[in-house]
Amino acid sequence: MTPPAPLSPLADSEADLRRRLRIHRRFATGLLVLMGGLMLGTYALPPGYWTDVLQASAKAGLVGGLADWFAVTALFRRPLGLPIPHTAIIPLQKERLGRGLGRFVGNHVLTEAELGRLLQRIDVAGILRRVLSDPATTRPAAEALAAQLPRLLVSLEDGRARRLLLRLLPRMVSGPAAARLLARTLRTMMAGGQHQAVFGLALAQIKVLLAAKETDLRDAIQTRVRAEGGALVGWLAGGTVARRILASINAELNKVEPGDSELRAAFEAWLNSEIDRLENDPERARAVGRALRQALAHPTVSVWLLDVWDRMKAALAADAARPDGRGVSLIAGLFSNLGAMLAEDARMRDQLNGGVERMLRGALPSAQAKIADFIAGVVARWDTATVVDKIELRVGRDLQYVRVNGTLVGFLAGGTLFMLLHAVFGRAAF
Repeated sequence: MTPPAPLSPLADSEADLRRRLRIHRRFATGLLVLMGGLMLGTYALPPGYWTDVLQASAKAGLVGGLADWFAVTALFRRPLGLPIPHTAIIPLQKERLGRGLGRFVGNHVLTEAELGRLLQRIDVAGILRRVLSDPATTRPAAEALAAQLPRLLVSLEDGRARRLLLRLLPRMVSGPAAARLLARTLRTMMAGGQHQAVFGLALAQIKVLLAAKETDLRDAIQTRVRAEGGALVGWLAGGTVARRILASINAELNKVEPGDSELRAAFEAWLNSEIDRLENDPERARAVGRALRQALAHPTVSVWLLDVWDRMKAALAADAARPDGRGVSLIAGLFSNLGAMLAEDARMRDQLNGGVERMLRGALPSAQAKIADFIAGVVARWDTATVVDKIELRVGRDLQYVRVNGTLVGFLAGGTLFMLLHAVFGRAAF
């Protein structure tokens, strides 16, 4: 035999609420029946003052219990099924109650004051800092973002993206920011000694080019000497002059190669002066911007940029497909750096919290109306029987206490009133 499936926590909770409601309803009904029995029982007792007091108390308790039973029942259904006006309030007024509940939440719960207190307690920047500082959270997020890059690149329309790239780059490099960026890049290169590596690479390439073209250069020098001095001078001294010129060039290049050569020092001094001019001379910055803009506008450079764009897309797509790719590491590193910045910079945290609060405050009026409409719509779509059942399960227990209190208060009030009237008038018709 298959064992029954376990109840869900919600179903189990509702079963417990239903059991408690049944117990309290029986108790309230039993108390009402007790009042009726007590009232009838007084007619079998010997006539007298205390019998009259007990009878008056029981009658008032019965009336009070019946009145509260009617009021409680009228909230959820028609008492005894009779079409009495202003009964079955919740089923008949469900939509109006939903609108009222929505307006109450929107206007009295979701307020600017409550929103401010909520944001002070939750500390959005602190939550974001903890999330970004946790590799267990940021790594899956970085992998998910990197995995979307191929789809984004495929959906990006190449013609439009290329035109935008070719239009933006010249504008970006023509302003003073480009000159400052170039100056900062050059300073970074010089601080790491990379400018000398570039100089050495250029020098090595010149020497390789000279060695490869030595024969052509010698012939060109001989031709020039012959053209200037005549055939005889060219025949006698052309080869010697060519060899001496090439030897002198190579000797000078060898002098420049050591790290402490004068030309290297002059190159470094020239770079420093150019960096200072880029940073402090607006005219120089504009001249560099114009030169860069003209260079980027050249058709050859445009073709090269588009080729770089295509290669970059292919590289990004290939890298994004790898869980251990550079893109994932880069995004995870950005998350981690942002978390560290939030942890170290109190001003940044305050700005973030303030920005979130201003954004939510600005959206609050619209949100209030939408939440009110949302609640009203949800309540309107609920099944009436389900709504009544759920509300009664949650408030029915307290409403049964209303019945109990009405019965007991009626019992006590009835006896007290009888004794008071009897003391004043000598008799009381009850």
